[in-house]
Amino acid sequence: MITGALRETGRLFALAAEVGRAVFRRPFQFREFTEQFWFVASVTILPAALVSIPFGAVIALQVGSLTQQLGAQSFTGGASVLAVVQQASPLIVALLIAGAGGSAICADLGSRTIREELDAMEVMGVSPVQRLVVPRVLAAMGVAVLLNGLVSVVGILGGYFFNVVMQGGTPGAYLSSFSALAQLPDLYVSELKALIFGFIAGIVAAYRGLNPRGGPKGVGDAVNQSVVITFLLLFFVNMVMTAVYLQIVPPKGG
Repeated sequence: MITGALRETGRLFALAAEVGRAVFRRPFQFREFTEQFWFVASVTILPAALVSIPFGAVIALQVGSLTQQLGAQSFTGGASVLAVVQQASPLIVALLIAGAGGSAICADLGSRTIREELDAMEVMGVSPVQRLVVPRVLAAMGVAVLLNGLVSVVGILGGYFFNVVMQGGTPGAYLSSFSALAQLPDLYVSELKALIFGFIAGIVAAYRGLNPRGGPKGVGDAVNQSVVITFLLLFFVNMVMTAVYLQIVPPKGG
């Protein structure tokens, strides 16, 4: 079992390296990239906006309740915004990219694999990675970065509404604490997380789609496996990136 897991991990990293090299090869499949970008965006924009509202509200309510107990109500806005921008927004985007876009990518590539379309492409001298995988991975990365901004804005607005309306906070205190605690590197690391999470979701979905087992049933199993594996990797990478960021970038005013 350990040997098999290490072999699968090595193949996954090999595919990631191959995709990284194929990005700079010509010709670039711009039409395929555009189609995949629009598809991934169309299936994730509305769910991301709807999910970000309760996330922002829950964070604002929980942080607001905690700051009231500590007598630091003036820092509710800053703490809520930092939690949304640094943690909630990239994770929401990544989970939706993996659950909606990644599963579709895996199912598409898996169905092509069992129909031996990819073997036919290789016989004709066409690289399936450059032709099919690279546009899909880049589309997932691009949508994740852009969607991260949308989720951050909607989540902050939701937190602002619930803090001011539900908990009786003042708009001035909310905004002033945000400017006092937040800094540009917080936004930079959020976008970097979204970019890396989109890459991970695209690579895992493509790898499982290229390696299904057992015909049509294997494609369905591969889709489920890709989503689960992506979720596990995302939470682990998020923990590592957060720990490194907190060590490298000092808090504002610290």
